[in-house]
Amino acid sequence: MTTAALFIMLFAFMLLGMPIAIALGLSSVATILMFSNDSLASISLKLFEATSEHYTLLAIPFFILSSAFLSTGGVAKRLIDFAIDSVGHIRGGLAMASVLACMLFAAVSGSSPATVAAIGTIVIAGMVRAGYPESFAAGVIANAGTLGILIPPSIVMLVYAAATEVSAARMFMAGLIPGLMMGGILMIAIYIIARIKGLPSQPFPGFRKLMKSGAIAMGGLMLIVIVLGSIYGGIASPTEAAAVAALYAYLVAVIGYRDMGPLKKTEWRNQGENLISAGVRNSVAMLIALPRSVFDKEVNKVVMDAAKVSLMLLFIIANAMLFAHVLTTERIPHSIAETIVQWGLPAWGFLIVVNLLLLMAGNFMEPSAILLIMAPILFPIAMKLGIDPIHLGIIMVVNMEIGMLTPPVGLNLFVTAGITGRSMGWVIKACLPWLSLLLMFLILITYIPEISLFLPEYIDKLKGY
Repeated sequence: MTTAALFIMLFAFMLLGMPIAIALGLSSVATILMFSNDSLASISLKLFEATSEHYTLLAIPFFILSSAFLSTGGVAKRLIDFAIDSVGHIRGGLAMASVLACMLFAAVSGSSPATVAAIGTIVIAGMVRAGYPESFAAGVIANAGTLGILIPPSIVMLVYAAATEVSAARMFMAGLIPGLMMGGILMIAIYIIARIKGLPSQPFPGFRKLMKSGAIAMGGLMLIVIVLGSIYGGIASPTEAAAVAALYAYLVAVIGYRDMGPLKKTEWRNQGENLISAGVRNSVAMLIALPRSVFDKEVNKVVMDAAKVSLMLLFIIANAMLFAHVLTTERIPHSIAETIVQWGLPAWGFLIVVNLLLLMAGNFMEPSAILLIMAPILFPIAMKLGIDPIHLGIIMVVNMEIGMLTPPVGLNLFVTAGITGRSMGWVIKACLPWLSLLLMFLILITYIPEISLFLPEYIDKLKGY
């Protein structure tokens, strides 16, 4: 009775157009008041605990701020230039470079819509000018942008880690090989299509130009080394690495590349791409201008935009944690787990059910909300069936990737439609051929757990665990 009331109220509120966060919180409070022995004090206590006791969640606003600085600070353009110089000379190379740029930006942003917006704004128009069909360009970017939540650091992985209390660092390790693998699959598919359709290629710029674009892009690429290197090396936790990433992204955007802040329009703007190449005089000017940059309008706008996104996401998380609290106190996941185990459903059969549930949920809900609702239910069942929690997490993240491309709530579809100025129907049609690759990749990830578990288990062996 309690279970039915909880979920009926949740879906009824959502169908009425209520925001997901409020629907989660209101259905949870109503269930506690009508069917539970919990007091109202437990509601406020759980809301407080949701945002104060989960240390991992502190990484989310830092990664969002880092992504905002890098998206606004021109890092994406420099990563694209480096990617084009690297693979643009191959048949279909401009599209392959777009995928590579998405992979690189995913490794510094942690957000799928941010990856599509930052990379797609530049490369879709560039591919069309180079002779690629616009639908081809839009489909490639919308799908490659989903790597933003699979290649670490990933905000969605942090949410899963908070919901299930697994290690966020191990989740990051587990996502690296699948992310590189998915990027490679997209590039291979692009090459095959390019050979069949005779798509153009760029002339090879030469190793000198490649080295130069790589050096210019190093400001953004170093963030990958700082974040992933510190986490994988055991130097810092994901939260600590995220805090350093936010500070580093600020320095790169304001002091290194000078795409924003008080140094943007100074006489030294074009004298170098970073602090080292700028010379002593320029360096002194930058250090003098650093305190002023804190109050710069552009910098303040980036910080405010990041704060709004962070507050929205943390509000959803807090209400979803309250929802999970109701599930736990009423022993709903435990009851569902016992029922499924009694059915004798094997692990492979359970994973089919998991994928179907998540694919359906991805049509209607935002990834973080899906994970916070479904993970507490699916996690104990997976444990009873012997499924590794890290493997389950990667399966859920790949499902969330697909959810980014399925209407009516596919965030990447909306971003791509905004970039191209096309209708939602046109964007969906452009994405469909590439979506089949993601579905095949989901099957591989689901039934070959070694793809996800190899790197975390290997690093554990190196550490002697």
